[in-house]
Amino acid sequence: MSEQILVTRSSMPTMEEYIEEIRPIWESHWLTNMGEKHEAFQLELQKYMGVPNVELLTNGHMALELSLQAMNLQGEVITTPFTFASTTHAIVRNGLEPVFCDIDPETYTMDVTRIERLITDRTCAILPVHVYGNICNMEEIERIAHKYELKVVYDAAHTFGETYKGRGIGNFGDASCFSFHATKVFNTIEGGAVCYRDPEMGRRLYELKNFGIHGPEEVDAVGANAKMNEFCAAMGLCNLRHVDEEIAKRKVVVERYLEHLEGVEGLHLSRPQPEVRSNYAYFPVVFDEKLFGASRNEVDDALAKNGIGARKYFYPLTNTFECFHNKYDVDETPVALHVAKRVLTLPLYSDLALEDVDRICKIVLELRR
Repeated sequence: MSEQILVTRSSMPTMEEYIEEIRPIWESHWLTNMGEKHEAFQLELQKYMGVPNVELLTNGHMALELSLQAMNLQGEVITTPFTFASTTHAIVRNGLEPVFCDIDPETYTMDVTRIERLITDRTCAILPVHVYGNICNMEEIERIAHKYELKVVYDAAHTFGETYKGRGIGNFGDASCFSFHATKVFNTIEGGAVCYRDPEMGRRLYELKNFGIHGPEEVDAVGANAKMNEFCAAMGLCNLRHVDEEIAKRKVVVERYLEHLEGVEGLHLSRPQPEVRSNYAYFPVVFDEKLFGASRNEVDDALAKNGIGARKYFYPLTNTFECFHNKYDVDETPVALHVAKRVLTLPLYSDLALEDVDRICKIVLELRR
């Protein structure tokens, strides 16, 4: 039997490159608390993303949670249930109420035609999610936000390295939050970042991630501990040197998938978005059982039997989680529910062999009836 293929595989530099990057840590013994690697990585990240301000954090969830906290919000936040648990939990853990907006059936991002009908006098923000590398309709979201004086925080975990109309994706909204988890296109092992506009927000983020400490004898706020350590920052410095090459390799894998699956009846694939430089983060397929002849679950089972790990991503919807039992009406987001029951992300990473892509597609297509 062939070696198991996982849905993703972490990009890593050579061991030699990483060892050279962390060697100074052994000399300084400075392991965390905004050391030399942290500061260097933050600067390089700011340049690569083309953004005015970046704050590094221990993971993408804390980027979301502390961004909302830094804004001192109260009330309702319009968001999407078609996302990872982190998005919804960041809202709830701030004492805010998520209000779920349905998604666009093509991009799987927030359906902007439904946002205004969800706005009430308690609405304080919109938290849209860029999905699979597909970006939200940011112009319309920000038009609505400006009209109703709402904050906008983007969950940009899937869009590192992307640009829209030549601008880095972190330049949009009041804040854009990124995950550098090991499974992402770009990773720091664990890590996250917030790109933001207002320098005051940067000051708040810093104090929130560092216990509210501003000096050896100055603690003027109540904060958490969400600092990125030096080893993660060092991995970020290494991986940042190679990220464009990694994205180019992912593009080749995606193009091979498309050669096999594009135009197959009953398979809905994501289309390239105009004026977006993609990072090829995921390869989602939505299966129409009636037209294709096999369900998403049957395809998933067949791949698993052959040692291939796909993922029902995102399933279940966050508004159906047991921790929110009977609190939200899933029928209010029918498109999201339809997609969640049928979507499967196929394996995608930079060094996935094209022969393995061929084998994955063969298994999928043999299920047609």
